[in-house]
Amino acid sequence: MLVGYMRVSTDGDRQVLDLQRDALLQAGVDERHLFEDHASGSRGDRAGLAKALAFVRPGDCLVVWKLDRLGRSLPHLLATVNDLKTRQVAFRSLTEQMDTTTPQGEFLFHVFGALAQFERSLTQERVNAGLAAARRRGRRGGRPVAIDPEKLTAIVAALDSGAAKAAVCRTFGVKRSTLIDSLARIGWPSGSTVHGDGRDETPAIDGAPTRRAV
Repeated sequence: MLVGYMRVSTDGDRQVLDLQRDALLQAGVDERHLFEDHASGSRGDRAGLAKALAFVRPGDCLVVWKLDRLGRSLPHLLATVNDLKTRQVAFRSLTEQMDTTTPQGEFLFHVFGALAQFERSLTQERVNAGLAAARRRGRRGGRPVAIDPEKLTAIVAALDSGAAKAAVCRTFGVKRSTLIDSLARIGWPSGSTVHGDGRDETPAIDGAPTRRAV
């Protein structure tokens, strides 16, 4: 079965949506098996795509008008197509004439995967080179210190004398999350101890689509 997916960035792109619909119907996709999104390609929460991916079954083929209709980036496109492959679902892009059921289409996706890995390697190399250069100049990476050393010293002294974290936050004008993070950075030994009114304990953290097009 052919399953079609369409996407436009805004509701005003009606002409583009009609172009995609006509192309998918001409390719043999049934009108009842079309899914669509009106959202930017950079968004990861596309309801229409999620429904299409949940709808396809082994032996089906997901069809799009162009590659950029499916993936918000090259890594996302590769991850989506690879996921389809593990589920024994084929993929076809009409504009690029790409079809993973053919040797040529399979080879092209291997090339895309190699290019994505190459891009990740270059990015990591640039990051490491930048950090090394910063260290040679006496700078360290990471987030800036949220609480200056003088204030943090006073805060630790107050906590060691029995003050509650809530009271310290009010007195010194810092957020509780910032305080806890700063204490963890310096390895404050009493970080897990309950002080004062006992309110410093860390709270606990709480805790198949049908096969039809919508």
